[in-house]
Amino acid sequence: MGPRARPALLLLILLRTVATQERAPRSHSLLFLFMGASEPDLGLPLFEALGYVDDQLFVSYNHESRRAEPRTPWLSGRATSQLWLQLSQSLKGWDHMFIVDFWTIMDNHNHSKESHTLQVILGCVVQADNSTRGFWKYGYDGQDHLEFHPETLDWKAAEPRAWATKLEWEVSKIRARQNRAYLERDCPEQLRRLLELGRGVLDQRAPPLVKVTHHVASAVTTLRCQALNFYPQNITMSWLKDRQPLDAKDVEPRDVLPNGDGTYQSWVALVVLPGQEQRYSCQVEHPGLDQPLTARWEPSLSGTLVIGIIGGIAVCVIIFIGILFRILRRRQASREASGDYVLAECEGA
Repeated sequence: MGPRARPALLLLILLRTVATQERAPRSHSLLFLFMGASEPDLGLPLFEALGYVDDQLFVSYNHESRRAEPRTPWLSGRATSQLWLQLSQSLKGWDHMFIVDFWTIMDNHNHSKESHTLQVILGCVVQADNSTRGFWKYGYDGQDHLEFHPETLDWKAAEPRAWATKLEWEVSKIRARQNRAYLERDCPEQLRRLLELGRGVLDQRAPPLVKVTHHVASAVTTLRCQALNFYPQNITMSWLKDRQPLDAKDVEPRDVLPNGDGTYQSWVALVVLPGQEQRYSCQVEHPGLDQPLTARWEPSLSGTLVIGIIGGIAVCVIIFIGILFRILRRRQASREASGDYVLAECEGA
């Protein structure tokens, strides 16, 4: 994987984060993404950090410069020296911890010479009711590896090879308590301070444009609910049948993708029986909406209208041709009768 693969790697990790750590429509999140490579040929430094408030990049840091850089005007222009100092110091601490953890995981895998990557996703969500939820996950060589559970102060291994690291980290409870303190106290506090600084920018709302489309392929009828041009990114989309929520297992997974202009689009699809489409509706919740929005598929009248117009024109043409034919026949008959009368009159003379 060379330097050109780096943007794709970042996008993949971020999309996975959004999918697995989904926020409610009226919540906010602070997320840090750490990544690094054991060898420089992978196009990544030994350690790099990106910080996001909701879905906006606000700070970056790398091991070579050892400096935190603001990535948004509202932070670089309004951040207090105390907040910036706290961010810089914490990122330097994450830098050291990341490298130590990287070597630990590699040693437990008996990896020393090959090129490997480590990714860490940590942060918190503050819900509309002010409750909080933290998350802390490790990925090794692009695969889920370990996840911290603050309520039990232990680590969950996502694969058998992660057990050695899990047991090693759980020997000391000091680290686990520090992790929990960050997720439950420090992270939400920092998020609230950042939201205060970004007020007027982070709280902008663009409600989604919602429509339901109808697709038929290989005798399968699919309804697709689309939400377009919305901001912020967090959105909830669900299908209702006869106004009752459907089981999530009956619905295709939802995707959220950037439009490139700062807004997002999303869709959720559902396979239905032909003729039953009107029993289903799509419900969308988003911070830009005062209340949930419901939409359903409306059969298009354009095709029927065109057929009707064409049919009407054809009938009119047929009628017009018939009338024109009758007029021409009458004129021809009149001319023939007039010619016979004149000829008879001449003969009589």
